[in-house]
Formats: sequence, C-alpha cells, structure tokens
Amino acid sequence: MSLQALPDGPYVTISYDSQNEWIYADWHGNHDLASVQHGCREMLRFMVAHGSSKVLNDNTYVTGMWSEAAEWGGTEWFPAMTAAGLKFFAWIYSPNVYSRLSTDLTLQFTSGTPIVGTFDDITTAQEWLRQL
Repeated sequence: MSLQALPDGPYVTISYDSQNEWIYADWHGNHDLASVQHGCREMLRFMVAHGSSKVLNDNTYVTGMWSEAAEWGGTEWFPAMTAAGLKFFAWIYSPNVYSRLSTDLTLQFTSGTPIVGTFDDITTAQEWLRQL
C-alpha cells in the first residue's frame, strides 16, 4: 500500500492510497455524532480532492457505540458521497460488538448505491476493493 497521509484528526487518520486509488480512513477510539460527522466530511473532501470512487473504511480500533450517527450516515452522508462519485465502500468491522451494531444500523439507513461490503479483516477488504 502506497499511502499519502492527510491531516490527522484526534479520532481518524485519513490517507490516499495512490497505488490503489482509494481513500483509507483508519478510525480509532470512541465516537459520537460530532466526531463521526467531522471525520465523514473529511473523507468526502479527500475523496473529491483525489477523484477517487473507492473508500477503505477501517473501524478495527473503534471501541464503542456511535449509533447516534447512524441515521445521519445512512440518509445524508452516503448520498453525498455517492453524488460526489463514490462507487465502492469496503467497511472493516470493529471487534467491539457495539461498534458493529452501529455499523449495521448505518447500513440499514443506506439505500441504493454505493456498493458496500463489510469485512472482519483488512486483507479481505483490500482484496475485494482491488477486484472492483
């Protein structure tokens, strides 16, 4: 993976992988509506800046529930990402059961495109995203 690091936030590190032409978001810690919205808006900004249609969203190190952001993510953010050109979104689950539930809840609010795949590890997510 050839990453160009972008400015870090306290809860998410966003990079552009120029070799694979995707945005990589590495989330960590506990989240609430404000932190999720900020990080997601940064992902959107970087996706547009790099003209990428793929995102590798890594929640491996997310440690708790962030369900208060689920409806916003599904009904506002995913449509904005799709309108900006997102086609494929690989989402790596956190091992934390409450974070996993928050991810699944977000996806229940998401309809239509983009194509979202959920994974338990980064290797499988990367392989899936490379095939698209």
